[in-house]
Amino acid sequence: MDPTKQRPDEAEGLRLIRAFLSLPPHKRAEVIAFVEELARAQVPSEEGKEASPR
Repeated sequence: MDPTKQRPDEAEGLRLIRAFLSLPPHKRAEVIAFVEELARAQVPSEEGKEASPR
């Protein structure tokens, strides 16, 4: 891992967290819903896959 790249990424992550926490609660809920929707869109369809035993 390149240490010169790691620090700017960490700083950017902290800025994003700080910005998120500064939002009012209803806006935070909107952001969470948006991110959850993006995550669902990234999951491949389960059609055609066999169920794995647990």
